Amino acid sequence: MGIHLAHLNEAGAKKRRSRRQVIEEITAYAFLLPALLFVFAFMLYPMLHSFLLSFTEYDFVYDKAPTFVGLRTYLEVLQDDFFQISLKNTAYFALGFFPLLVIISLGIALLLNLPLRGNTVVRTSVFLPVIVSLALTGVMFQGMILSGKFGLLNHILGNVLGLKSWTREWLTDPRTAMPALIAVSLWKYVGFEALIFLAGLQAIPEALYDAAKVDGANAWQRLVHVTLPNLRESFTLVGIWGIIQSIKVFEQPFIMTQGGPANSTLTLYYYTWINAFDFFEMGKASASAYLICFLILVFSLVNMYLTRGERV
Repeated sequence: MGIHLAHLNEAGAKKRRSRRQVIEEITAYAFLLPALLFVFAFMLYPMLHSFLLSFTEYDFVYDKAPTFVGLRTYLEVLQDDFFQISLKNTAYFALGFFPLLVIISLGIALLLNLPLRGNTVVRTSVFLPVIVSLALTGVMFQGMILSGKFGLLNHILGNVLGLKSWTREWLTDPRTAMPALIAVSLWKYVGFEALIFLAGLQAIPEALYDAAKVDGANAWQRLVHVTLPNLRESFTLVGIWGIIQSIKVFEQPFIMTQGGPANSTLTLYYYTWINAFDFFEMGKASASAYLICFLILVFSLVNMYLTRGERV
């Protein structure tokens, strides 16, 4: 009789625990539901819908429904002269922006990691451009710094340094428009990357440097053989983030140059935006958007492959 009652009590306890677990799971999903609905409505559904649109011809102003054409939309985009121009311009931007972003941010991080007075203030000032909106950054540089008539840069070159031959219309000259956008992007983003490198530097055990000093390694050897190998994770993060920013550049040409002069700053994202909201060709815009995603994926995988390896 006592054994039977013990089994009943144990079964009742398991039933109560099971009921409590179900209630807890339902409560957890109830709290997650708004976030899941948000992700589905504003991320997953648009991604899926645009992927399907990339295989169609669809003018969302005049067409009642998309017309399925398969891969023809992708072929039309790849053969479009303006897509090829935007691809070259994006490659130009990436080749100028990405290496400088990594080198400058790493150099700043190495300086900020030194035990110097006032480093806290310097770190704050380095990060300040990151919190300024990109739209405001573009307007500020366009009107106050890079303007041909009233810009601070031309004033310093011409009136302060006496280099009037160096002054020019920075954003309306095809030779300088893209370098100007690269410079603005570096000013905006280098502080964020520097903080990523700084976090990686501060995670390196001091004992490694002490051991290297005992072995007779100088500052350069410690940098090459201790610091850089232990920043592999930071290089991976910085690389992927920098690749994304290099390929999806949009706000800078949209605000500062409108793709000009002579299409010299027409980038892939800007090309996609023009197809979608100027020409209303949603199929073509979706196809170019997924080509951009493919490029980001490929270069991110290459970056992860090149920065693979173990910490020292």
